[in-house]
Amino acid sequence: MNSSADRPSTGGTPSEGPAASGGLPRKLARRRPLTLTTVLLCSVGAALAAVALPAVLGSAVDSVTEDAAVPWPSLRLAMALTAAEVLLDAAVALLGGSTTAGLAAWLRGATVDRLLRAEPRRGEAFAPGDLATRLTANAADAAAAPVTLAGSVAGLLLPAGGLIGLLLVDPWTAAALLVGAPALLVLLRTFARHTADTTADYQRAQADLATRLTEALEGAATIRAAHTGAREHARILEPLTALDVHGRRTWQVFGRATGHSAVLLPLLTLLVLAVAGLRLAAGAISVGDLVAVSRYAVLAVGVGSLTGALGALSRSHAAARRIDPLLALPAMPNRSGALPSGGPGTLELRDVDVTRDGRHLLRKVNLTLPGGSSTAVVGLSGSGKSVLAAVAGRLTDPDAGTVTLDGTSLAAVEATALRRDISYAFARPALLGTTVQDTIAFGVSRPSAERIRSAARSASAHGFISLLPLGYETPLSEAPLSGGERQRLGLARAFAHCGRLLVLDDATSSLDTVTEREVQRALADRAGSRTRVIVAHRLSSAVDADRVVWLEDGAVRAVGPHSDLWGDPSYRAVFAAQPPEQPPCDAPDETEPAHPGEPQQSAQEDTR
Repeated sequence: MNSSADRPSTGGTPSEGPAASGGLPRKLARRRPLTLTTVLLCSVGAALAAVALPAVLGSAVDSVTEDAAVPWPSLRLAMALTAAEVLLDAAVALLGGSTTAGLAAWLRGATVDRLLRAEPRRGEAFAPGDLATRLTANAADAAAAPVTLAGSVAGLLLPAGGLIGLLLVDPWTAAALLVGAPALLVLLRTFARHTADTTADYQRAQADLATRLTEALEGAATIRAAHTGAREHARILEPLTALDVHGRRTWQVFGRATGHSAVLLPLLTLLVLAVAGLRLAAGAISVGDLVAVSRYAVLAVGVGSLTGALGALSRSHAAARRIDPLLALPAMPNRSGALPSGGPGTLELRDVDVTRDGRHLLRKVNLTLPGGSSTAVVGLSGSGKSVLAAVAGRLTDPDAGTVTLDGTSLAAVEATALRRDISYAFARPALLGTTVQDTIAFGVSRPSAERIRSAARSASAHGFISLLPLGYETPLSEAPLSGGERQRLGLARAFAHCGRLLVLDDATSSLDTVTEREVQRALADRAGSRTRVIVAHRLSSAVDADRVVWLEDGAVRAVGPHSDLWGDPSYRAVFAAQPPEQPPCDAPDETEPAHPGEPQQSAQEDTR
C-alpha cells in the first residue's frame, strides 16, 4: 500500500467560517417559492384568525350582557375563525413538512453532486463519518430554515397582534404589558445566542462520534486481529462525554428560558388583568372588553412560539455552516472540447508541478509516454507516484504545467468524453452498484454483458465470480470478497471500459504472484490498443513494462527500460526497500495504519 505521503495531501477538514451560511436559506427558498409563499400566507392567516377571535368573543359577551340574547352572528364568526385557524395550521404543518423533505432531498443531491465534481483530494478532506453526518442530520436541519422562517411570521404576529389588540381595547392595559417588554427581549436574545453556540458544539461532537465509528467499522478485521476491541470501544465512545456536556447545556438553555418564562409571563398576565379589572371597576371597559383583554394578554406574552422558532433557526444556521464548506468545493473546470478520434493515446506532461500545503509533491515533471506503451512508475514511498497517476488521468490538476493526451490538454476536454477515454484501477477500489455485474459495468456508459465477462476473465475474476451463489447477478452485500478479489473486480471494471489510457494505481498489490502474472499477460495482450501507466511496487511490474519512470522526491530521476536502470544501486534499493512478501513474525510492521482502526491488506492477501 502507498503511504499517505505518496498521495495528494488533503489537509484538515475545512472549518466553518462565521458568515458561512448566509446565502443557503435564500438559495433553498428559491427552490420552492410558490409553496413557501403558501406556507407564509397560511401561517399569517392562522395568526390573523387568532388575533381577531378575542375581539369577536368580547363582542359576543357584551351582546349577551346588554341584550340578554344569543349573538348568533358573533358566535358563527367565532366558530369560523376557530375553524380557519385550525385548518390553516394543519395546512402549514402538511405543506411545511413536505417542503422541508423536498428541500432536504435537493440539498443532499446538490451537496453530493458538488462533492463528486470537485477534485477527489478535496472530498477526502472530510472524514467519512463527518461527511455522513453533514449529509443526513445537518442537511435536514439546514433545509428546515425556509419553512421555519415562513412559519415564524405567525410567531411575530401573535404577540404583536396581542399588543395592538390591547391598545385598541384599552391603552392602559397595553402600558402595563410594556412594563415587562425589556425583560422579554433580554430573555429572547439570551436564548437565541446560547442556543446557537450549544447547537454548533453538539453537531461537531456528533460528527466526531460518527467519524470514529466509521473508522472502527472499516477496520474491524484489524481491530479483531490486534485484540484492541476494548481500546477501540473506549476511543469511539470518548466523544459521548462532550456530547453529553453539549446536550445538557442545550437543555439547560431551554430550561432557564422556560423557568424565566414561567415566572415572568404569568406576572405580566396578572399585571395586565389587574389593570383591566381596575378599569372595569371604573367603568372604562366592559365585560366583553375584559374577556378580549385576557385573551390578548395571553397572545402578547406567548413567547413560546418565538422560542421554538428561534431554537429551530439556530439549529438550521449551525447546520448550514457545516453544509456550506461542501457546497463551496470548487468544481474542476471542464470545457466542451474532445480528444481527436482514433488517437493512439500519447500522454505528455510538460513542466508539471503539484504543491500541497507548501510541499512540492511533483517538481518540473517532463514526460512523453508513446501511445500503446506500458510505463511503470516506481520510487520510494512519498516520491509522488500516486500524485503522478492522479495528474495523468486528471483526477487532480497540476498547479503548473500542462498534461495532454494525443496533443489535447486534459483540462480542455469535456468530462464525460474524458472519462470514456481514461479508466482507472486502484489499490482499494470502491465497489459501487447492486450486483457484481453492476460494479464491473460502473462507468459513464454500460458495457455489454459479453464485454463484462471478457473483462472479468482478463482480470482473473471470472473463476471466483462463477462460484458465487448467483454468479454475476450476486448482490455485493452477499458476496464475501477478499482484498485480492476486490482488486480483481476493480481491474475488471477498468478493462471493461476500453479507452486510450489505463492508469493502474498500485492495483495489483493484493494479488498473489500467479494471479498477478495472469493480469500482466492480459495487459500485454492489450499492447498497442491503449497506453498503460502502472504505479508499481513489485519488481515484476517494472520488468514487464516497456519503460520505467523513476521518481525521487517528486522529480523524475531517470526514465528507461528496467534492464538499463537495474545497474544503478539506488534503483535496486527502491525495490529492496519494499517490505518482504512474507515478513517474519518479529519484523516491524511497515504498514502501520495512519489512523487507529484503518484496515490494512497484506500484499499476499487473496484468500476468501
